[in-house]
This record gives sequence, C-alpha cells and structure tokens, in this order.
Amino acid sequence: MLSKLSNFYTQNIQRRLTRHLNNLQIWKMARRVAKSVPAAEGAPVIFFKASSGVDDLSWNAAFHLLTSWAFRLQGIPVRFFACKNGMTHCVLGTNRDNVKQKPPCASCTYQSKTLYTGADAQTFSFNADEELDRSLFNLPLPELMDFKFNGIPLGQLCLPGLRWILRRHHLNDDEPTRYLLREYIRSAWNIAQEFESLIKETQPRAVVVFNGQMYPEATAKFIARKHGIRALTHEVGLRPKTVFFTEGEATAYPLHIPDEFELNDAQNARLDDYLSKRFQGDFTMAGMKFWSDMRGLDEEFLAKAAEFKQIVPIFTNVIFDTSQPHANTVFGDMFTWLDEVLWIIRMHPETLFVIRAHPDETRLRKASLETVEGWYHYREAYWDENVIFVPPQETLSSYELIQRAKFTMIYNSTIGMEASIMGEPVLCAGKARFTQYPTVFFPQSVEAYKEKLEEFLNAESIEVPAEFKRNARQFLYYQLYFSSLPFGEYLETGIRTSHGLLKDFDLERLLPENSPTIKVILDGVLNNGDFLLKE
Repeated sequence: MLSKLSNFYTQNIQRRLTRHLNNLQIWKMARRVAKSVPAAEGAPVIFFKASSGVDDLSWNAAFHLLTSWAFRLQGIPVRFFACKNGMTHCVLGTNRDNVKQKPPCASCTYQSKTLYTGADAQTFSFNADEELDRSLFNLPLPELMDFKFNGIPLGQLCLPGLRWILRRHHLNDDEPTRYLLREYIRSAWNIAQEFESLIKETQPRAVVVFNGQMYPEATAKFIARKHGIRALTHEVGLRPKTVFFTEGEATAYPLHIPDEFELNDAQNARLDDYLSKRFQGDFTMAGMKFWSDMRGLDEEFLAKAAEFKQIVPIFTNVIFDTSQPHANTVFGDMFTWLDEVLWIIRMHPETLFVIRAHPDETRLRKASLETVEGWYHYREAYWDENVIFVPPQETLSSYELIQRAKFTMIYNSTIGMEASIMGEPVLCAGKARFTQYPTVFFPQSVEAYKEKLEEFLNAESIEVPAEFKRNARQFLYYQLYFSSLPFGEYLETGIRTSHGLLKDFDLERLLPENSPTIKVILDGVLNNGDFLLKE
C-alpha cells in the first residue's frame, strides 16, 4: 500500500514538473513567434478550443497552437477566443460525482495565458440571462434536451458533451443530470452572445474550432455558420501525432476520394505493412495503446465453436463517443440495435454469436458508465448458450475471429473496414466514416437490416462485391497518409500518451515552404483547399 502511494505521489510530482517545463517551453516559443510576426493585414481567423486540455497540452491543443503560430508568421491576423470564467460548468471541468463543484478556472486561465503569450486573445466571462433562467426553471430532462432559445437549439448543442462527460448515452432524469444540462445551456447561451459580438466586430475570414461536438465549440460553430462564416473543425488523425482538419464534421471524417484514384504498388505495400502491425495489435488510437499483445483463439473457445454451425462476431462501440451522433441514422443508438439483434440471436441457436466490447470502454479516466457488459447482464444474455461475451480488457484476436466467421456484424467500428479489407462480409448497423463509400453491407432501415441479417444467417455462402475491398483499402489509405497531417517534427509524446510536449525548433519550420502540413492547412483554411497531403 505504501509503495502504491509512493508511486502515485512520484508520478504526480513528475507530471507537474513536466507540465511546468513544457509551459516554459511554450512561453519561450510564443515570445519568439510574437517577435517574428510581420505586419498583419486583412480579416482575422478566429481560433477557439475550450474542451481540449485544462492545464496540460493535449494533442488537439498543440495542433491548435502550432497552426495559429503558422498563420501569424504568414502575417495573417489571428484572434483567439478564450474562456475566462465564462462558463458556470465546462465539459472538462465537470465532476460527475459532485456536479455542483466549480470548474478549475484558475489553472485553465493560467494555461490559456501561457498558450496565448504575445497574441491577440479575446476573453469572455459569464453573464446570467434572467429571461433564459426563467425559461429553464423546473423543466424535465426531455424538454431540456430539445430546448431552444432565440432560434438556437441549445439543448441539442449541449447533448454530445453531456453524454461524453457522463460516459453514457441514455441520461438519467435526475436532478444532477438536469442541473448539468441547465448549466451547460446557460453557458452555451453566454458563449453564443459573446461569440456573435466577436463575429460582428471582426468579420473573420474563418473560424477554427476543436472537434465541434462539445458544447462550447459546437455553439461557436453554429454562430459562425449562422453568419455565413466558414467554420473548420479538427481532431486527432489516425496516425500518432497527426491531425485531421475539415470544413465538415471532424468526428464524421468526411473524405472525397477521386473516382480515378487507384493505389499503386508502393502505396499497397505501405498499407500492407501498416495492416500487418495492426493485425498483431501494434497500434494506437488518439495516443492510446489498448494492449501490448494479442492472443489467438484458445482451445476452450474452439471446442465451444465446434458445437455450432457457424460463428458471427458482433463488434460494439463506446456509447458516449462523439462519433455516435453521426452513427445513429438507422437505429436510435447502439443499444437499440443490440436489443433487436438479441431477438434474432435467440431464433438462431445453430449460430455462435461472439459479442465483443470495445477496448476503450475501460480506458483509464475515461471508462464508460453505460457498458455493453452491463447491457449483456441486464438482458440476461448469459443464459443464451449461443452467446459468448468478450470484455473490453480481453486481448483475444479480433482478426482471427473474423477469419473464422461466416460474416461480421458491427455498429460503426473501424474493424468493419478492416474486415472488408480482409475480404470478409460485413453487416453494418450505424453510419461509419467508411460508409461514405461502398465498403460494407449497410441497409438503410431497421426492417431492411433485419431482413439482411436473416438472409446472411440462412445463406449457404455470402458473395462480397469486389468494390468493398478496393474501396476500404483506398479509404484507409486516405485516412492514414493523405488526411492525417503530421506534426511530429514539432511535438513528442508526454508522460501521458494523450498529451504532447513541445520541441525546440526553428520557427522557419512553420513556414509553408518548409512544411507540407502547414501548407495544406493554410490552403484549406484560406483558399477552400481539401486538407489533404499530396504524395
């Protein structure tokens, strides 16, 4: 016990020291940028991120900062929109166990001052609106979720962030939840007013926000587009230390692949090398490595499977993830889909269904509170002899499971695209990044989905269109090497893999002639470019 306590304090001290040294490096670099910027001309670009890091340099906070430096070094005016006690409760500052606890405004404001050293930053504070407060008083949760005020759908703008911080999709209609949603709505309205004033004052050429799903940035994006201003969003890319920029929704990952594009031999070899590592579990997502090893199917599993005619794996997602609002186009949500599937499972005792929970469900400091395991027990699926549940921490090889399966079922998991690349049939239930192109079987209604599932279960064999594999390979290659813009020459991984440390580098490395990444971002924001690297 003493050893664990000692390690905790040691790690905490180390983290604080690393943060201090990193902030010192940011401060030094920011001063160098401020001294090097030429005279600025024209309308500004507004940068806003209030939901990516409180007192550490998250990857998205780093992308936000470095991109803004590159703009300023080109003589392009940049205006930062920064919170200064401007929300009664922000998303990252919410304590789920004590919802009325105030957010850590002091440390967050200090961090903003460090990031925006020598820059033009517009801060905003919170001002209550009595008319709004009266309108919100005593509303039940469903009415809060759909609440609109002066034409702004504040309830809907706040829902993704609320679900994300509460780690659940289905919200409890209790006072703590209602309290948080009310406070988020009050804060979103304050942001809307402050940001609209900034828009009218500056008439910016564009607005750049993190993610676009958390309510502060979602509100700013809504206001910008209301005024006809281009609003760009960004998120971590598919490879380490990379970012994805888009004029669409970053969490939906819109990509345009030209009809004439075909992978050449070198590109195919590059993709195959990536896939060979991934199929062994050697990969990270948003800086997180979920397992250090991946084990094959053991004798106990194979003996169980031998009792059945066929195997069908079911891959789930994290229910509160910010990709989920885009996914719920056929079914209301992932658990609604699982409920429908369970009825069909019970009508097919000849088939072994393997329900696999997503590894991110138990991520440290981000564990889901509405889990597939909880659903499995609530629905008493453990009584079904033809169901195996694989918990999120289990390192069983999903890829070996896919190879032995008759077909694979997903909601909107990336593994569906990988299964298509493997040449296996995939039945998809939720809109995914890769369903922009024909890559999987994706029925467009609940009835059509159930019919297709029955068809697959009863078929002797399933013919997969050749275009599925081709399109899946092309889409993955575009995600990895065209749309994931690398920032590795400016950043290294911190103590936590979800955070970055700023390197010491020559500011000339942030000029577009010296950085393909910066050139692509500048062109995308200023000239309606596609935010894609060219090989």
